[in-house]
Amino acid sequence: MAVALAPQINGADFLQFDKTLSSKAFGGRKPGTPGEVLTIRYLVDQFRRMRLMPGNHGYWLQRVPMVTTTLVNTGTRLEVRAGGGVQSFAYGPDMMAFTEDARALVALRSSPIVFVGYGIDAPRWQWNDYQGVSVRGKTVIVLVNDPGYATGDPQLFNGRKMSRYGRWVYKYEEAARMGAAACFIVHTSDDAAGYPWAVIRNSTRGALQSLPASVAPGPRLAVAGWLTRAAAQRLFRAAGLDFDSLATQAAQPGFTPVALQATASILLRSTVTHGFSYNVLGMVKGSKHPDQVVIYSAHWDHLGTFVGPYGRKEIFHGAIDNGSGVSALLEIADAFAHQKAPPERSVLFLMPTLEDAVTLGSQYYVTHPVFPLDETVADIDVDAWPIIGRARDMTVIGAGHSQLEDDLKQVLSLQGRTLTSEPTPQYGSYFRSDLFSFAQAGVPALVVGPGLDLIDGGRAAGLAASAKYTAHRYHTPRDVFNPNWDLSGTLEDIQTLYLLGRNLADGGQWPDWASRCLPARTRNVSSLRPAPAQECAGPSGSRR
Repeated sequence: MAVALAPQINGADFLQFDKTLSSKAFGGRKPGTPGEVLTIRYLVDQFRRMRLMPGNHGYWLQRVPMVTTTLVNTGTRLEVRAGGGVQSFAYGPDMMAFTEDARALVALRSSPIVFVGYGIDAPRWQWNDYQGVSVRGKTVIVLVNDPGYATGDPQLFNGRKMSRYGRWVYKYEEAARMGAAACFIVHTSDDAAGYPWAVIRNSTRGALQSLPASVAPGPRLAVAGWLTRAAAQRLFRAAGLDFDSLATQAAQPGFTPVALQATASILLRSTVTHGFSYNVLGMVKGSKHPDQVVIYSAHWDHLGTFVGPYGRKEIFHGAIDNGSGVSALLEIADAFAHQKAPPERSVLFLMPTLEDAVTLGSQYYVTHPVFPLDETVADIDVDAWPIIGRARDMTVIGAGHSQLEDDLKQVLSLQGRTLTSEPTPQYGSYFRSDLFSFAQAGVPALVVGPGLDLIDGGRAAGLAASAKYTAHRYHTPRDVFNPNWDLSGTLEDIQTLYLLGRNLADGGQWPDWASRCLPARTRNVSSLRPAPAQECAGPSGSRR
């Protein structure tokens, strides 16, 4: 069914976009599958129908090299020898494991185990969990999130708000830099991780993708994985230690690593293939400053299809994650394409691939940008937009990062609405979306979500609806399209994001980082903006 390309943002088009993208035929939009081909064709067709221009120097696509590693022996077990006996941990119920360095065979044998607390080396906080110990060739066990979350101390890291050190991506990178052979992160609770164990199980099984070492060099773990809290408790108990007591100690300054009288062994057999996936890019060319660009981003990919128990296929449809975000960007692109006068600056609609593989598509874009990053005004990211009704507000993820929030507040004020902070800053959602790739590269970036102060039911209803999505639909086969969605709030939010981008595209402002992240600067197009400090977004220092 063709969508009616109306000049206004409308629900009929949104529903048709989302229904198609999350349909059975698209198979969960996994990169490297037939679902990717269908998705890319569909998105390019929509851009063409809207009369957008190809966004990559005359091309609709940007090729992203990728390595796909698929674990074959999913019956593998983590064997831990301690206290004269052997503890066995099953793949799925107890632990998840995979290799990061694209090897078909990884045999970890009798690797000494060390508990290194939160696995953080943060000079600014005078915190080093690796102080005084060599973990080269060893297996490290670390806790998810960071000490500020555990203690609630606002003076410790970012308090309850997760810092970038709390993300599992950082913990694996740091363990690899320290020479560890394996790193297992303990899923201490749903709240600490930001999602239940089922999400970890669904997200780390099947085909896992990465950028090749030639594109993204750096040390990678032979074995990366997760442990349930119960599994960690059993493992430590076998070594004569109390996991809960050590976890509490690990959140205190001065904690030192603890070598367990135990060793770990695991065998991983994987198939490894090399190929490509694709970012999709459409644009509206600016009338006065075509070399300056405002970017809207929304990843098109999801988890794909798995074969479940008894050979039954499970499709991860991704109607919300991120069918809703892609549908919103298509609506915004349609609105820009049908403006009576084109925007003064160019507007790029970037739909990255491999977001669910740690934002790889957007990482590739910022290292191979179509527009120079110092000519990129901002990135407005749309990711997983639960459809829960009209609200008196919108929710900003990772409040306090950039001046884009002030710009958004002005637009919301025209609608009689407000901007509120996310209710779960401990989840670290700011670091989990494509905007973080832009933030690390120094481009002010914003990601927001639907408001939670609902017209019907207030904040209690909004919080309940958001929590229900995370607990029961996020990264599960139940994230499906609903033809009866109430889009009244979603369409209002899309209109808000359109107006925000239009103001940026028609104005002369260059949004900057918040003053707490960087001192005020005068715009200088001859030099790239430095990335923000670590407690704000990415690594500190200039990107020159």
